[in-house]
Amino acid sequence: MTVIEKKPASQIAHLTADDIEAIGRELDELRESVLESRGESDAAYIRRVIDVRRKLELAGRLVLLAGSKRRSAWLLGTACLSLSKILDNMEIGHNVLHGQWDWMRDPKIHSSTWQWDHASPPSQWKEAHNVQHHRFTNIVGKDNDLGYGIMRVDEDQEWQPRFLIQPLWNLANALIFEYGIAMYDVEFGEHLRQKRGFTPELRGRVQETLKQIGRQAAKDYVVFPALSGPSWRSTLTANATAGLVRNVWSHSVIMCGHFPEGVETFEQPALDQDETRGEWYLRQMLGSANISGSPLTHVMCGNLSHQIEHHLFPDLPSNRYAEIAPQVRDLFQRYGLSYNSRPLVRQVGSAWHKVLRLSLPNGWLEETTVRNAPSQVAKLFGRRRAQTPASRNESTDSGPVLGATAEPLVS
Repeated sequence: MTVIEKKPASQIAHLTADDIEAIGRELDELRESVLESRGESDAAYIRRVIDVRRKLELAGRLVLLAGSKRRSAWLLGTACLSLSKILDNMEIGHNVLHGQWDWMRDPKIHSSTWQWDHASPPSQWKEAHNVQHHRFTNIVGKDNDLGYGIMRVDEDQEWQPRFLIQPLWNLANALIFEYGIAMYDVEFGEHLRQKRGFTPELRGRVQETLKQIGRQAAKDYVVFPALSGPSWRSTLTANATAGLVRNVWSHSVIMCGHFPEGVETFEQPALDQDETRGEWYLRQMLGSANISGSPLTHVMCGNLSHQIEHHLFPDLPSNRYAEIAPQVRDLFQRYGLSYNSRPLVRQVGSAWHKVLRLSLPNGWLEETTVRNAPSQVAKLFGRRRAQTPASRNESTDSGPVLGATAEPLVS
């Protein structure tokens, strides 16, 4: 395996090929046990969450109308709308579009028909997320969710002065997160990098996305304010605030899943093209991190607080991740692997620490003192790179090789 993130030692160097395949078999068995036990209680769960989301939105609209002159009513109504949008995006939309509930054969809760309150068209999101992200998890240059395609994400990437503003880029991305995701799903940046121009394919994607954005914007910023009559301004600001809260929350949760300290990244050129199931599983284990917390925290995170379990089994019902998490953690411990899990605040802090750390040249913070700070700052703008990147091929013999192109384990 080629791990780009610099570590004193590989945590998988002690694993043999037989160990990795044994891990794969055990996880296959765990997945099958959940698939065979899906039933009415699972179906009742997702229907209940959808019902709660609808009631939260209705309550928010009614409170805003009834108390349009009171600040407390605006705060309560906005809170209800924010929770509704978070549930729609995280626990419902993300997981329904993964096909987690397709087995119910309910056309109202199916990945092929679901429409969500989001800027990205479902068809484009499923291609970018379900196929690209889950197939190429944490592979630099292949996984857009890793640094969102705009940030330096590992030490061996050549440092350039433009990376100094990546904390600001990350903050801006958090504020407009749904639109950033829509842009990635359009693959606009990919077309620019390949100098393909504004092709008919790109034009079609852009048009589809603009229609999706137009529908959502019309609902939140035209229709509902218009229906509110004299209190239209209160409704407009509540909708905008709820969208902002949803964006920042979802950005934070997703950053926690793949970007905190200790999560490993991978390199495409050096990876085995014939990746086995066990190797694919192992890459998901090393490239994901969890958020510990209460059942309510897990629901509000769309159960992406169980990011490790989700990346191992992206098509299992999200409510079952908490049930299998102890078995997955035990597997990590038995094979001497690090199960990356922290409370939400610590995990968000860890992810932002990494964003800041990698915005600077390697070792810059360690070398900087109060006395030499002026010369260190000058050095940032007087060099094109912090150091010569280590050869990525020199460290590939420290353990088993993980590939990049095996199909994800989804049905």
